[in-house]
Amino acid sequence: MELRTATIHGSSVGYRTAGEGPVVVLIHGMAGSSATWEPVIPLLARACTVVAPDLLGHGGSAKPAGDYSLGSLASGVRDLLVALGHERATIVGQSLGGGVAMQFAYQFPERCERLVLVSSGGLGREVNTLLRTLSFPGAEYVLSVACSSRLSGATSAVAAWLGRFGLRPAPGLAEILRSYGSLSTPESRTAFLHTLRAVIDPGGQRVSATDRLYLTQDMPTLIVWGDRDTIIPLAHARAAHDAMPGSTLHVYPGAGHYPHCDYPERFADDLLAFMAGTEPASLTAEHLRARITSGA
Repeated sequence: MELRTATIHGSSVGYRTAGEGPVVVLIHGMAGSSATWEPVIPLLARACTVVAPDLLGHGGSAKPAGDYSLGSLASGVRDLLVALGHERATIVGQSLGGGVAMQFAYQFPERCERLVLVSSGGLGREVNTLLRTLSFPGAEYVLSVACSSRLSGATSAVAAWLGRFGLRPAPGLAEILRSYGSLSTPESRTAFLHTLRAVIDPGGQRVSATDRLYLTQDMPTLIVWGDRDTIIPLAHARAAHDAMPGSTLHVYPGAGHYPHCDYPERFADDLLAFMAGTEPASLTAEHLRARITSGA
């Protein structure tokens, strides 16, 4: 599961890959990286080819000044799949990655076999207050202090100190700390704020797919959520499930915003069972056109 790199359009793109079989793409969330999927990649790789990219501006990928919209990020995932020689895949996205996954299915229906949304963004206005606050002008100055290398080092030192006493942060908290630590450079903070402001404003999430969820009726769809998610409310999952004909919803008791980290074995089992129990979609642009023009 070592991080590999590919050069796409002149930019370095990091990714992890493992296994053989049908292709599964795992897309991480805001300020995250492919490392968030480390607990589940080995479990999925027993039956699948797993591809977990670092989105542009995140992790080991380049952080250029440029377009960090959902459409651009989805195109980046498509380009990586093309570079790796994969034509079609089951697309899995967590948080921001869920929005990217839905955009991918919308832009490239012929390449998407199934859609899996994990604590996904893009399904309602509500979102955690901190993320709304960071969309305000001037947040870059707050981040430069809060995420300085000195404070990030202190956070790592505290975690190491706790580890000596056999204490480990819960998986969800560990992911938050890892995300926090990734913003220690000016380039990473700038990319983070460009990404955040593309989807969130002071009032909440500014990008919504709710008006086109009906398009997934020909796409096998799985929704996974934690019932203690404090970033994006569980109500979004239930509303999306109702609006997506034939979708499957799994709610993990006690899990937060990272249910794949809280329950990696359960998540992998649910995903593999979902893939085994559904036929991959075979959609075309013409099929999508017919759905859009009919509105149903």
